[in-house]
Amino acid sequence: MPDGKTLYVMRHAEAAWPSSRHRDFDRPLDLQGERDASAMGKRLRAHGSIPDLMISSPARRAEQTAKLIAKELKIEFHTIVFEASIYEAGVSNLLDIIQALDDRYQSAMLIGHNPSLTWVINQLTGEHIANAPTCSIATLRTFSPRWVDTVFETSELLKISLPHK
Repeated sequence: MPDGKTLYVMRHAEAAWPSSRHRDFDRPLDLQGERDASAMGKRLRAHGSIPDLMISSPARRAEQTAKLIAKELKIEFHTIVFEASIYEAGVSNLLDIIQALDDRYQSAMLIGHNPSLTWVINQLTGEHIANAPTCSIATLRTFSPRWVDTVFETSELLKISLPHK
């Protein structure tokens, strides 16, 4: 499988509880979420797991997560792609985004929301993950050197990293 691609599927870090002050889209990370996102970025950097491209939901909590990860990875913020369709996306929407990636990228990180992220991990790998917790990162390896070939059960789940383990 040396010719495959690496896909990091990350759920945004822990966000503030919904309130009348914020629409769901505008909910910020809470303090634990900020700490967890920074810790996960440091962990990725320590393992040399630096994606060539980051694609994130533009929802505030996902955007903040992406920027904290990028800061720890020393990736310029302007290189993060914010894709509106990730917010409230279904599996087919996420697959469309993954399949449209340019093959020059050997690795990519997708940052978004549940339940669709858990579903896409399950669909791509044939595994059954009940829930991708906040700030978790699933590392997948595709069986093809072309992103367009990423369809159901065409990837291997290498690991799931959690912020507190």
